[in-house]
Amino acid sequence: MKKLILVLGVILSLSLGNSGRSFALIQQQDTTLNADDIEFTEIGSPADSAKNDLKKEVVKADTAKKEEAVITAGKTIPAAGQTEKEKTLWETFIAGLFGGFLAFLMPCIFPMVPLTISYFTKRSGSKQKGIGQALIYGLSIIVIYVAFGLLVTALFGSAGLNAFSSSGWFNFLFFILLVVFAVSFFGAFEITLPSAIVNKIDQKADDSKGLGGIFFMAASLALVSFSCTGPIIGTLLVQASSKGEILAPAVGMFGFALALALPFTLSAVFPGFLSSMPKSGGWLNSVKVCLGFLELALALKFLSAADLAWHWEWFDREIFLVLWIVIFVLMGIYILGKIKFSHDSDVPYVSVPRLFFAIISLSFAMYLVPGLWGAPVNILSGIAPPMNTQDFILSGGGSSAAPVSAGFPAKVKHSEFLKPPVGFHPFFDLDEGLEYAKKVNKPVLIDFTGHACTNCRRMEDMVWIDKEVGRLIRDEYVLIQLYVDERNVKMPKEKVHYSTILKHNTDDLGWWNGDFQATKYNTNSQPFYVLAGPDLNPLVTPKGAIFDAKEYAAYLQSGLDKFKAGK
Repeated sequence: MKKLILVLGVILSLSLGNSGRSFALIQQQDTTLNADDIEFTEIGSPADSAKNDLKKEVVKADTAKKEEAVITAGKTIPAAGQTEKEKTLWETFIAGLFGGFLAFLMPCIFPMVPLTISYFTKRSGSKQKGIGQALIYGLSIIVIYVAFGLLVTALFGSAGLNAFSSSGWFNFLFFILLVVFAVSFFGAFEITLPSAIVNKIDQKADDSKGLGGIFFMAASLALVSFSCTGPIIGTLLVQASSKGEILAPAVGMFGFALALALPFTLSAVFPGFLSSMPKSGGWLNSVKVCLGFLELALALKFLSAADLAWHWEWFDREIFLVLWIVIFVLMGIYILGKIKFSHDSDVPYVSVPRLFFAIISLSFAMYLVPGLWGAPVNILSGIAPPMNTQDFILSGGGSSAAPVSAGFPAKVKHSEFLKPPVGFHPFFDLDEGLEYAKKVNKPVLIDFTGHACTNCRRMEDMVWIDKEVGRLIRDEYVLIQLYVDERNVKMPKEKVHYSTILKHNTDDLGWWNGDFQATKYNTNSQPFYVLAGPDLNPLVTPKGAIFDAKEYAAYLQSGLDKFKAGK
């Protein structure tokens, strides 16, 4: 039990750390691209019509910083997406590392380390040769999993993954899948590959000599351990795919395989590392079950996304939080040994590590309780349903009672399908919002957003609630929220056309908005904020997610100053 702190520490760091960032890792990409090179980085999207018959010219400046600029309707919009793109890939890689280390601690893999190292030592005949073969073995594991990640990308492509991430069916099916994974980790059954495939690979590993035999042994490990690694790989690929980054699945698999292969090679290079590892035992099952609880909690995020996309309006924020509270209370009780599954060992007493991790799990559950009455619960921003699904808010800082500006319509278009963020009064139709902006002589804040956009909700829950940010948006701007994944609102015939960028007809509001964003502003990432005048030309460089309230307020103020200076 000496290493139980390390084991459960990794599990709970995923629970707490990834919740704050996005179990699926943060999708913040403020990318400005050539229309021919658009990478779908967030949600499947819609379009611009004949009104935006614009000429776009790409100017690439070979400067020391290698910046790109896109000239759109006479405005130069500097590209700012490269850093965010790299950040997203790094986050995906780190998530893969966490997943790989968790997989290594699964009962299917952990006990195999001594056997594998012993096999290589006997096979090689010498320590030096054994180390070399173990390194090749680890490299083979990496190659196998990275190839699997590339296969996912090749089959679906960036655009396909991006469209899936905003689909109600995609999110609902993965909710079911993650629940199945969780039930598997609880011990109800094991997810295994057909025995014929596994036996074939095992036979190849035994018959082959040299590098081929080592590679097939690595493949055998990947197949035999699928019952434990499958749910982790599946979760990782779902999260990586939702980024829309074409390399994200491969990068995630690289991190996963690196973490999985590292202990094998270290055990061969440093024999003392093997002897210092904890012995196999019942604690491995405890790790597996705790991961099952986390899988179950994560599954609810996808159910929420499906609820928002289909406008069910029954999976509210309160229901989500209640389920999370129950899950983490049960996990704390399980760690104390008060709940026992069929494959668990007896817990005759509660060790100090178990006690502390039970306290952490139960405390996290208690931290979520105020959220039932409208507390922000920032750690779940972007994961939990948006605040506008909350039925009862005890204290919203007065934002929920924000006054409506004079002349604001009693009902805006599409409000039967789309709900405003708490405390704000946006338009959901571009033309209606522009008409009102001209009437009141204010600049517009165009918010390209989506139901399944994690960072969009984080911005609304964490940044827009800031007093200065809220004041600027409500008093100085006309807010226009353009949902790029809204499929229920159908567009009139005169606005339907084929988008050469999205390869789809702009027959619903989502596709129309997405095509407008891609055509006008040469990007398809969300959130994407454009501060513009009535002519839709940016007053300042458009931005993606900015999680610092002061920085975001300064951005809003810079656009306002530019608008007033141009009057």
